[in-house]
Amino acid sequence: MHNAGFFSPTAASVPHAQAIYFDSRETRSAEQREAELMAALPALIAHAKSQAAGWGRRLQAFDAEAVHSRKALAAIPVLRKSDLKALQEADPPFGGFNATPPGSMSRLFMSPGPIFDPEGTGADPWRAGRALWAAGIRPGMILQNCFGYHLTPGAWMVDAAARHIGCAVIPAGGGQTEQQLELIARFKPDAYVGTPSFLRILIEKSQELGADISRLRQALVAAEALPPSLRSWFHEQGMKQVLQWYGTADLGLIAYESPACEGMILDEDLILEIVRPGTDDPLPDGEVGEVVITSFNPHYPMIRFGTGDLSAVMPGMSPCGRSNLRIRGWLGRADQTTKVRGMFVHPGQVAQMLARHAELKRVRLVISGAMAQDEMTLYCVLAEDAGKPSAALEQALTQSVRDVMALRAELRFVDAQALPNDGKLIEDARKYD
Repeated sequence: MHNAGFFSPTAASVPHAQAIYFDSRETRSAEQREAELMAALPALIAHAKSQAAGWGRRLQAFDAEAVHSRKALAAIPVLRKSDLKALQEADPPFGGFNATPPGSMSRLFMSPGPIFDPEGTGADPWRAGRALWAAGIRPGMILQNCFGYHLTPGAWMVDAAARHIGCAVIPAGGGQTEQQLELIARFKPDAYVGTPSFLRILIEKSQELGADISRLRQALVAAEALPPSLRSWFHEQGMKQVLQWYGTADLGLIAYESPACEGMILDEDLILEIVRPGTDDPLPDGEVGEVVITSFNPHYPMIRFGTGDLSAVMPGMSPCGRSNLRIRGWLGRADQTTKVRGMFVHPGQVAQMLARHAELKRVRLVISGAMAQDEMTLYCVLAEDAGKPSAALEQALTQSVRDVMALRAELRFVDAQALPNDGKLIEDARKYD
């Protein structure tokens, strides 16, 4: 395959509405796919080294022509998402990893952390059309897009892909539940796209108000876990199909479910590795480890990018006929960074909040809840000379959580012995069934 194909800034043409697959690459043999990906690697390395200063520094010791196998790729150090914040601060805005100047990008984003991400050019720059197509989204449909449109790219990933396919998009964003129900009643969208927790809120509110959302029978959800119990609950409420897709602001689409609902299928323009957390070492298929991705994005190439997410490769091929690797989906975080209501929460944010309040000696943010109903509790240990917690301190802490994380948390003040001095700032106590 010609290497330039992986560097095309425009998405593949949309297939005929009756086509099962987005394109013929989805049903390639594993041997053909692997050969084509490996053949394209040297051009990716050369492009990144010559066009992006950050990659030039990071890949200086590597001969691009020699990187044409998984073994050669595995010699390159993993670039972890948890390192991006410091790298971007040292070389703003993108750490030097962008191969296209910021002013030539389509959109520029700031995700919590903060971490900054660009959107390249082309009809479907995040390659999310493949996930929508697998979920049955076809030309002429209407999508209620409930991902946030403000500063973060999730909504724009779907928006671009849907319009590329030929759908109308309701840019609903999150919140304003009653107004969302009115939109559903008026426009009668064919599908919901957003977090599973907000879909649950919409359904429960419609039942409370007697609102008719009977036209909405399918959904494509992301940014949060979708446990089997919650998927079953959606089906019990009349949803015919609720599928997941998985992506990040750095990479775009990574993997997606098909109606077979047996694992998540890797996107065609990526190389996946599962590595032992905290190392650069690939693990055998089936072992749980950190998802590491090499992305052939001409504008923002990512080479051995460690997402911080845990997953594992599943054996065999999907019953739907798509032949790419499948992963078990999101199985947690490889570090303390976690997602709450679709937003990343970083240990650095908790530390930043602690630094604002001299009255506190130690804090821990505990994430709990079930069936996509995330709850945050900030456990606080007061300094020895702080006295009792005052109403003013509680108010200031509540505001700090909102300022730093854009989320809300319940406050609990505990004795020092109730909060171990083990360096842990975030604890994910959610249960996934």
